[in-house]
Amino acid sequence: MKKKNTPSFTSELVMPRYFMLVAIFACIALAILIKASYLMFFQHDYWMEVSEQFKRNNVTIPAVRGNIYSADGEVLATSLPEYRMYMDFMSAEKDSALHIKDQLRRDRLLYLKMDSICMEMHKIFPDINPTEFKKLLLAGRAKKSHHWELYKPLISYIQYRKVKELPLFRLSENRGGFHVETFRKRKKPYGNLARATIGTFDPERDNFKSGLEKAFDKELSGKPGLAHRQKVMNRYLSFVDSAATDGYDVYTTLDVRMQDLVEKTLGDQLKHLGADLGMCILMDVPTGDVKAMSSLTARGSEYIELDNRALYSLREPGSVFKPVSFMAAFEDGVIDMHSGWNVGCGVREMYHRPMRDSNWGKGGYGCWLSVVDIIKYSSNVGVSSLIDQAYHNDPGRFVKNVYKTGIHEDLGIPLSDYHRPNIRMPQVDKYGHWLNWSATALPWMSIGYETQIPPIQTLSFYNGIANGGKMVKPRFVTAIKRGDEVVKEFPTEYIQGEGNKLPDHMMCSPATLKKVKTCLEAVVGRGKCTGKDVYTPKFNIAGKTGTAQILGKGGKTGKYIISFVGYFPAEKPKYSMIVCIEKSFPAYGGAMCGPVFKKIAETIWAKNIFADLSTAKDSTAHFTDVPEMRSGNLRALSEVLGDLNVKYNKEFNSDEDLVWGRNASGNPSSALLCAENKSNGKSPVMPNVIGYGLRDAIFRLERMGLVVKTSGTGRVVRQSIPAGQALKPKEQVDIFLSNDEKYKESEPVPAPEPADSLPVKKDTLAPTTPTKKEA
Repeated sequence: MKKKNTPSFTSELVMPRYFMLVAIFACIALAILIKASYLMFFQHDYWMEVSEQFKRNNVTIPAVRGNIYSADGEVLATSLPEYRMYMDFMSAEKDSALHIKDQLRRDRLLYLKMDSICMEMHKIFPDINPTEFKKLLLAGRAKKSHHWELYKPLISYIQYRKVKELPLFRLSENRGGFHVETFRKRKKPYGNLARATIGTFDPERDNFKSGLEKAFDKELSGKPGLAHRQKVMNRYLSFVDSAATDGYDVYTTLDVRMQDLVEKTLGDQLKHLGADLGMCILMDVPTGDVKAMSSLTARGSEYIELDNRALYSLREPGSVFKPVSFMAAFEDGVIDMHSGWNVGCGVREMYHRPMRDSNWGKGGYGCWLSVVDIIKYSSNVGVSSLIDQAYHNDPGRFVKNVYKTGIHEDLGIPLSDYHRPNIRMPQVDKYGHWLNWSATALPWMSIGYETQIPPIQTLSFYNGIANGGKMVKPRFVTAIKRGDEVVKEFPTEYIQGEGNKLPDHMMCSPATLKKVKTCLEAVVGRGKCTGKDVYTPKFNIAGKTGTAQILGKGGKTGKYIISFVGYFPAEKPKYSMIVCIEKSFPAYGGAMCGPVFKKIAETIWAKNIFADLSTAKDSTAHFTDVPEMRSGNLRALSEVLGDLNVKYNKEFNSDEDLVWGRNASGNPSSALLCAENKSNGKSPVMPNVIGYGLRDAIFRLERMGLVVKTSGTGRVVRQSIPAGQALKPKEQVDIFLSNDEKYKESEPVPAPEPADSLPVKKDTLAPTTPTKKEA
């Protein structure tokens, strides 16, 4: 067989071809290099201008502003997204065939679903007219818009999610064309609650800030990022250069429940009185945490919070300053608990000006009053006479002792509204003449005039008394956090007055503190005392009333600032509070501010914050190894005992859900549950419900068709219908519980109104009446 010849490689034919290809590629590379060099060196400026038309540098990425939280974890202020809706009607495909196909798909969906989209948009936004919205869509399509605004107002996230469920709009931005711009708006879930304290923030007006929003703006704001926007396929896209850092969260001391209670109680009283404005601050005694603060101002028939007047209102405090004067004098040793003054008819001439008690028109007290009685009855004559007698020749010494209490110190409150008090120091020139002082300045200063002190400062002084003599700075913020990470904490800080050398940040010595507390506890009680309207039988309250006149035009008195400040429970204080109201005559500190203090204190007590339940316990009860058990539903009692792993025996086998009986065991380590014998008579008989809890007693008796009326708290100790007596349908039965106020000792007949609770009638004023006095 003949071999097939294989062609041999001939370099003479192939190599020229390779050289030709290399030469072609070299020419192409050289041409690219020359073109690039030309663009880089000769057309650089031109192409940079062209690129800038499709690119925007240094676009700010706003940081998400941090939240403000209450002490109980509720959100008080937060940044929520809001959206503005747009529509891109045109396809972004570059390929002509794909562009036509994609545009046909978009238009088909738009016209097919247009009517349903318009109707659904009307349901979500009732102000949208379906017919007009259809015209809007058609106009945008006619203009071939890539960014057609669908609705001018900003919409919420919930509304946005509803819109995204509509046909066409539910598709992605590239396929459907629906897209939004996101804006962050500051929202307050609790509306106007603590409005001035939380403050305001408007991102569109950078300087429009107040309250905590302003005080902690740097922490809340975070750090904005940077991005650039570049046009890609007929649409601008954002490219992040540096990410934004969101703001920190601020945790406040405010309690939502207490804030709501304070605002509502204060507002109701202001409406009742027709007052101009009112202020109330509730503070936690050991920490100085401000749990609630409200400053309400009349606007028409409503009362709204415009600012933190309780922090800056520099008014003469009136009689609430008297304990400050006595603390200074007690600590200086110029008076003691045995000191006093004969206040006589309630008027004393002091340096050609009459100092009056509020009951001077009725003849005054006409007797010698001890220091306790002077505070109890708020005698202007008593306080001013004792202080003037001790310090008239050296008033500067008195003011220095007042400074030592700490009431004059700067509290360092972060809110910009705060103004520190003005308690002036006497000054003399080189010739020994008073520069800012007069003979009447000291006696009137001692009763709360000649000074200007904001309510927060007065409350801090009383809170220090309640705190065992240690004044703490009012605290509004406890921590700054990012998530669970604590960035900064704000511990409790103590205040010590100027010139005070006492250890442990004490305002005064323990002996002086005890004396001041004794005076304040005497103010609130039954009968003859200025704080009788604050008295509650549930727990003890200590404090002081105050009524001071406000100067009007021409030096005449136009309005009054009335107040009550104190703490509760008096034996172991948990909270301190001040209530101030500004109103025209008549004005009574105890009778008008006292009920606000009392209602707030009782409500907090009722919420079991510090409830003493001993009064709800029967006096014959004793503690055993097993829990104390009331008579009642034995089925429920046996289940509870089983859950508590308490030994018990039962003497009932009934399958009924309700078995009534009692624990008949005399053994302290186990229980014996015995059912009651049922009546075999035709008509029902009254059961024995003595020892029952209120719920079981009412439940059992009302199931029997009886009308039940109760009195007191605790367990049942008496019933109006004896056990075993036949009952009539719908018969009324009265049951009395172990703590029944109706059978307690009746209150004594009130004594004549004491000082600081009665005004001076205008028709009894003498021509020499000073322009400022205690009402």
